[in-house]
Amino acid sequence: MKNKAYPYYENPLVRDLKDMISGKAETIPDHELFVYPSDEGDVTKTYKDFYDDVNALGTWMFQKKLWGKNIAIIGENSYEWIVTFYALVMGGNVAVAIDKGLPEEEIQELLKKGEATVVFVSGTYREKVKKKSGRRIYCFDEFDKMLTEGKALLDKGNKDFLRYEIDPERTAAILFTSGTSGSSKGVELTNKNIAFEINQTCKLFRLEGPVVAVLPFHHAFGLIVGILMVIYYGTSAYINKSLKKVKKDMQDFGPQTMFLVPLFVEFFHRQIWAEIRKRGKERAFRTLMKSTNLLLKMGVDVRKKSYESIREAFGGKLEYIICGGAPLDPMYVKEFRTWGINILNGYGTTECSPCTAVNRPHHYLDGSVGQIVPGIDVRVSDEGEIVFRGDLVMKGYYKEPEATEQVLTDGWYHTGDLGYVTDDGFIVLTGRKKNLIILSNGENISPEELEMDLTRDDGVAEALVYEEQSKIVAEIFPVEEHLGDEEYFEKLKDKVNKGRPLYKQIVRIKLRDTEFIKNASMKIVRHKNIFPVQVDREDSAE
Repeated sequence: MKNKAYPYYENPLVRDLKDMISGKAETIPDHELFVYPSDEGDVTKTYKDFYDDVNALGTWMFQKKLWGKNIAIIGENSYEWIVTFYALVMGGNVAVAIDKGLPEEEIQELLKKGEATVVFVSGTYREKVKKKSGRRIYCFDEFDKMLTEGKALLDKGNKDFLRYEIDPERTAAILFTSGTSGSSKGVELTNKNIAFEINQTCKLFRLEGPVVAVLPFHHAFGLIVGILMVIYYGTSAYINKSLKKVKKDMQDFGPQTMFLVPLFVEFFHRQIWAEIRKRGKERAFRTLMKSTNLLLKMGVDVRKKSYESIREAFGGKLEYIICGGAPLDPMYVKEFRTWGINILNGYGTTECSPCTAVNRPHHYLDGSVGQIVPGIDVRVSDEGEIVFRGDLVMKGYYKEPEATEQVLTDGWYHTGDLGYVTDDGFIVLTGRKKNLIILSNGENISPEELEMDLTRDDGVAEALVYEEQSKIVAEIFPVEEHLGDEEYFEKLKDKVNKGRPLYKQIVRIKLRDTEFIKNASMKIVRHKNIFPVQVDREDSAE
């Protein structure tokens, strides 16, 4: 199919999360929904199993007088996490999702910010919330017991939870911003926000096969797109519990689609090329890619056979990677497409529930972050900032009216991202407003442009560009074989600078021997990454 506009997919509308899961439990009760590992092997839960477990846990919660409260969930990705979230939202509570990987002090701070009086936590992280919390704590180690007690209450005719009617305007969840340039804020999302996001975004893409759920559930992309939309589509998800097992999980489960952040794409890409070079096949492989693309333009598709070994590494059935959360170099999109895997780059923010744009399978623009989600308004401010308005825009930052007023004006959410909208509705980003480097000569530079060029190099694992004493500095974390290799990165600096005006050229390279600190979206946290470095080389022409 040619790359051109085509009609939106027509899907049934859902009112809220309760409407969504009850409908699926009725229409496809025996269809596999979740699969996850356990000590006894993989466990499978159908749509009916999930619905019954949510009702059992919700009934148990009501018996414990857990209604109308802010209740935190802390733990690794798990079936227990999802059931708990759903039971909280369907029972009139506010689910406060917190990153289990944060230091204990930050977890305590977010519990306080979110005014969580109760915490559901996995056994692994219980000690992080137990100390000085003064809160009621329930551990996932007792999850089966909670379900058993809840089901017993249901058998006795307790229907308090089942009768509860969701208020679409009431806050359903507090999801904390990733905090790349400041402290995290609690984003209030309602059932109306989430239902609108699911109904409208799913008009752009149709999931027709299983996924492996890798992204953290406490993050909006991992939860709403990576889990709730899977439920909406009526497909199934394998819950990955350890990033070390991602490759095995993909090979065992055979996903049709993966929801990923750029860090995963870059890692997979690096591994593929490393294996090709190890076999001494780089030149031959690049020739094959050129011929493959030429044949594709002529209407002949030989990708499935030509790149079978690459596809097998992803389980053999992978067709799409929906990528968001951070900028992605178009080079990755083009090369994966050549190998027969389509990366659909998207764009969003927690404050917008989170997706606001995504490229479509048969209508895409390389270098863009996709087509605007139907039903929302977008415009570009006089300063070049992308702003959105619509039912997916958050209620506000929890108990932070001043911070809310800074980003919400007359219903318009100001993203802080610079960019433009094409005539056919694609959003193209050019940088972050807060990251913009303004030199003493008045020139403005988006560091993301330089960072993208640096990370294209095989020797660069991560890069951060910033201004220091009116000069552009590039801080680099190299791949293992180039750690401390000053000469290599001086040559890379010259390569990146070539053809650029002087004001856009990197003056200094700093090498690190540790990774940058990242947030839940796996984006580098700029304000936390001022560390002593291993090497400091400055251009002799300075």
